[in-house]
Amino acid sequence: MTAAQTGAAGFLARYEGLKDHLPGARKPWLNALRADAAAHFAARGFPTRRVEQWKYTDLAPVAQAAFAEPLTSVGGSVRLPAANSPHRAVFVDGRFRLDLSTLDGLPFRVRGLAQDLAEAEPHLGALAKPEAEPLAALNTMLFEDGVFLELPEGVDGGLLELVSVAVDPGRPFAFHPRHLVRLGAGARLTLIETATGAGTCLHNPVFEIDVAEGAMLTHGRMLQEAATVFHLSTIYARIAAGATYDNFTVAAGPRLTRNEIHAALVGPHAACHMNGAQMAADGQHVDTTTSLDHAAPDCASRQTYKTVLTGRARGVFQGKIHVHRVAQRTDGYQMNQALLLSEEAEIDSKPQLEIYADDVKCSHGATVGALDADSLFYLRSRGIPGDQARAMLVEAFLHEAVETVTDETLKGALTRVLDAWWERQGVAA
Repeated sequence: MTAAQTGAAGFLARYEGLKDHLPGARKPWLNALRADAAAHFAARGFPTRRVEQWKYTDLAPVAQAAFAEPLTSVGGSVRLPAANSPHRAVFVDGRFRLDLSTLDGLPFRVRGLAQDLAEAEPHLGALAKPEAEPLAALNTMLFEDGVFLELPEGVDGGLLELVSVAVDPGRPFAFHPRHLVRLGAGARLTLIETATGAGTCLHNPVFEIDVAEGAMLTHGRMLQEAATVFHLSTIYARIAAGATYDNFTVAAGPRLTRNEIHAALVGPHAACHMNGAQMAADGQHVDTTTSLDHAAPDCASRQTYKTVLTGRARGVFQGKIHVHRVAQRTDGYQMNQALLLSEEAEIDSKPQLEIYADDVKCSHGATVGALDADSLFYLRSRGIPGDQARAMLVEAFLHEAVETVTDETLKGALTRVLDAWWERQGVAA
């Protein structure tokens, strides 16, 4: 048995002990889905650095930890982050809490997945690939709840906040929410996702997102969990003809973050924007990995990620654009920019293009460097103290990333997260 399989044994034992009590245990289709995922996870275990997609991120601390799923829901008061929207769906340790949510007035239904598995059956597992991604397999075999959103054709859903809170039970624990988001033709929604919490825990969410023809989903993500948390998220998005999926992720807190996005442009004139800012301090590791399939002609994609690292932090960006033969007139752009604030910080950047069409416009690039000495000298020569000048340059670097966000509420929320992280470093103005 390999080390990766040994690390997986604890989760597989949990699955064997819980499978008759997990949501949908009496539904043969779901039992089969879970069993298939468990077989894939047992065969492969946790990915090691010998796997190309995991070359720069070591999951050994996750594999070696004795995580257990919380068996009972948390009652009583739970400290929630400040609201970014009057409408919010709240999850505590991965379970939907209707009593903490505010959903009145929305033009569509917001449901907990565990309570609506019958309606979810045709969609659950349609996009995720547990045979290829072990963390998706882990989620599929152990998920207990998640959000289930379906917007009817032409509906403007406005703004909804998805809040995830981890409550420290005093022992290592794991939760694996499964989220389904489906927009009908021409529908629109802004989804702001906020993840907070403390304790030694593994937060392993999987999103399956389907954006139908002409629809638009703006998905902002703010990962603000404590420095003891492992946040390993996987997003699958399918974007139909004329539709847009716009994702912006800020990773600013967890001990280890893996933000993995698989997006497929499957109809002509579809668009996908995947942008973000990732920051890490001493001892933290942050990884953004994207895979973008251009599977239809006349589609456009944009990716810009900025990374700021201090102390002995490590960052990773690896992004792949795959242009299929049919995807003529593709317009794809990818850029990663990293700012290293110490000699011990390290960034691994691997942008990739795989192109089989001949009429395309695709480019990628990466820049890595320290603060510009000339800019710092200029500010100090104007009487600005060194720490303040340094803070101004870092904040300008990060805020530039947020300029791609068009929703003002989301832009404000993301900016506050960036500023709060920099202030925690003790060098802000």
